[in-house]
Amino acid sequence: MQVVEVELDPTETVIAEAGAMNWMDDGISFEVKMGDGSEANQGFMGKIFGAGKRLLTGEALFMTHFTNRGHSKKKIAFAAPYPGSIVALDLAQLPYGEFTCQKDSFLCAAMGTKVDITFNQKIGTGFFGGEGFILQKLEGDGKAFIHAGGTIVKKELNNEVLKVDTGCLVGFTAGIDYSIEKAGNLKSMVFGGEGLFLAILKGTGTVYLQSLPFSRLANRIIGSAPNLGGKRQGEGSVLGTLGNILDGD
Repeated sequence: MQVVEVELDPTETVIAEAGAMNWMDDGISFEVKMGDGSEANQGFMGKIFGAGKRLLTGEALFMTHFTNRGHSKKKIAFAAPYPGSIVALDLAQLPYGEFTCQKDSFLCAAMGTKVDITFNQKIGTGFFGGEGFILQKLEGDGKAFIHAGGTIVKKELNNEVLKVDTGCLVGFTAGIDYSIEKAGNLKSMVFGGEGLFLAILKGTGTVYLQSLPFSRLANRIIGSAPNLGGKRQGEGSVLGTLGNILDGD
């Protein structure tokens, strides 16, 4: 799995999802806080409201703030929780300094980046789209890093339309409209194997796609593991039995 290593100047801070840190130099301290710290005078109730919005996206209630307390540059590394790729975003170079992404794709960002949620105005998208009714929006002028499953493909749309499997969408810049539509007729929807709906991306901007959504990977793993009382079925009965013995089963 890919890792992103961030170099921090003295007193510089990076924010990250809980559990994303892999290693860090001596001299870096960390603190768990409610919210991303982008609004210093947010107040207690504002922090509670912001944390509540994070719960809606399925993320942890708190975020971790890592600060370089030393007198020289220090490095810290983060990695995604499942196999895939990491994309570096320079928010200052994006339209309006914002990027909309899957609710679980955010990895880490420079202090001052606002990590918020955004509701898609089309109710149908929320009910049937793989990304759900709630998406994350990153706003700021620093670096941010997102991750996704498998290989990440970057598409540039120029007043064009792109149809995507709902689970394969990672994120998009401002200028892209996101909606869904039925995947063909009833026969295609039932027997096509491509899902019932497709994400429709229209406009001018950048779209990131992933080749292997985590949900698809998980479904394949579950489908390949027959329910035998929790006992493993792996490379053969002998290996499976041995593994169960080693696990105390």
